[in-house]
Amino acid sequence: MSTHRSPFDRLRAKFDETELTCRHCGYHDESGGWRVSSSGDRVQYQFVCPSCDAVETREMRLR
Repeated sequence: MSTHRSPFDRLRAKFDETELTCRHCGYHDESGGWRVSSSGDRVQYQFVCPSCDAVETREMRLR
């Protein structure tokens, strides 16, 4: 199995390690993670707080 990960996978892993506290209510989700989706020229990362359902979004545009 290859240990190579794309830059997008590495960024999601970084978010999973450092960005799991909700900015709205302060809940820290130990078992959560960021979802990743893409649509051609954009990559979107989303974290949904299981406590208050707030959505944190980060988006990267590819050029």
